[in-house]
Amino acid sequence: MGKRVLLIEDEPNIIEAISFILSRDGYTVHTHEDGTTAMDKLTKQIPDMIILDVMLPGRSGYDILRDVRATDGTKDLPVMMLTARGQTKDRELAERLGATLFLTKPFSNTEVRDHVRRLIGS
Repeated sequence: MGKRVLLIEDEPNIIEAISFILSRDGYTVHTHEDGTTAMDKLTKQIPDMIILDVMLPGRSGYDILRDVRATDGTKDLPVMMLTARGQTKDRELAERLGATLFLTKPFSNTEVRDHVRRLIGS
């Protein structure tokens, strides 16, 4: 079984595209769409990496990232943040909270795949 990626994203087209490209590359991709229950999903089966949208229903990706970094077992996981808001202040906040990488939408599927390969291998 390939390395596991948890994609926390609520936009169906992005879920489908990232799941497809990473699955084709040998990764096991689990998805979750709700910010409120994301930490429950995350801690039940800890992945090798998290891809986390900033704007989610119920709870922001920044809040989730804060919890990820404060929780034993997840604090060292690579976290790739995705956002449609690419302002400097958004990037700086993500970096302060401990994001490993910050991508602004739109991005290419190849770019996501290459970053995942670099962060966790295959």
